[in-house]
Amino acid sequence: MQVSLAGRKALVTGASRGIGRAIALALGEAGADLVLVATNEGLLEELAAPLREQGRTVLVCPCDLSDGEAVANTVKAAAKELGGLDIVVNNAGITRDGLLMRHAEADWQKVFDVNLGGALRVTKAATRYLLKSPAGRVINISSVVGLTGNAGQASYSASKAGLIGFTKSMAQELASRGVTVNAVAPGFIETDMTAELTDEQQGAIKERIPLGRIGRVEEIAAACAFLASEHAGYITGTVVRIDGGLSM
Repeated sequence: MQVSLAGRKALVTGASRGIGRAIALALGEAGADLVLVATNEGLLEELAAPLREQGRTVLVCPCDLSDGEAVANTVKAAAKELGGLDIVVNNAGITRDGLLMRHAEADWQKVFDVNLGGALRVTKAATRYLLKSPAGRVINISSVVGLTGNAGQASYSASKAGLIGFTKSMAQELASRGVTVNAVAPGFIETDMTAELTDEQQGAIKERIPLGRIGRVEEIAAACAFLASEHAGYITGTVVRIDGGLSM
């Protein structure tokens, strides 16, 4: 099945590295023009270069997602320059791991402000444009720990669980206008974070995963490209688990 996003305009947050970078590349390879959002402008420019070589229009938009005014202005300016928005991928996320009894309230608030608040601000600002799209799409990158919880990740797990509730509510609000809203819940994926784990730690993780391996960012990106395409027009309010069977 060939996924084509030719003529579509997609905004991806947290696009500078890891899963977000892979998603941006996949959407671009499928033909979408892109708005790349993150705080590191240099990494965004590095990502934009190969996409532009493919003929894509790419806007690099450094933005702090905890700043509501900055988010609104960024989305508005990008939509104006591209002539609208069709796809929003809320991928940006941070962690402040630690046992709850030692978890600073400021760290808890920061995790929620980015992981959940960022998705709220971007989606709210983009909705007016998605409603004008012939096939609007919102894809929220949650996590398997938003379904299962994880010791030492109370704030991260809670924020990702909240993102699932946000997904289902927005799916109901926007369905009558043909806009779909779905969540993707990755398990353990090969990123900069997992690369820091020792061989022993990675081995212990793999033992917990029925498929016996850590996932690849390209596998998450492929699912997002599908959800963004016309083939997924009858899928909304769902959570796609990509975790090697970890949470089944």
